[in-house]
Amino acid sequence: QVQPVESGGGLVQAGGSLGLSCAASGSSYPIATMGWYRQAPGKQRELVARITSMSNTDYADSVKGRFTISRDNAKNTVYLQMNSLKPEDTAGYYCNRLSTPWTWGQGTQVTVSS
Repeated sequence: QVQPVESGGGLVQAGGSLGLSCAASGSSYPIATMGWYRQAPGKQRELVARITSMSNTDYADSVKGRFTISRDNAKNTVYLQMNSLKPEDTAGYYCNRLSTPWTWGQGTQVTVSS
């Protein structure tokens, strides 16, 4: 059973940057469209960025121009570079396969102070 492992979160001031990583091994990983999600307290989980096996990317309007998703298939790893962070970006961040998600990982907490 595949379970992604996210890392790289932390506390940062507004305007700062963080880089997240997600390791997700599995036979389907190289061809899977992967996504980064976030969930703030009391809110539903939302998809903020996705990347296809060919590294085509798409972003939620709320993060477009600030976040960059990338992947290294040789390392079974997906990355999320977050710049110009805002307090409203505060949330737990998770990665997963878009189609038939694997078991959700623990996520990594991002807290942006104003």
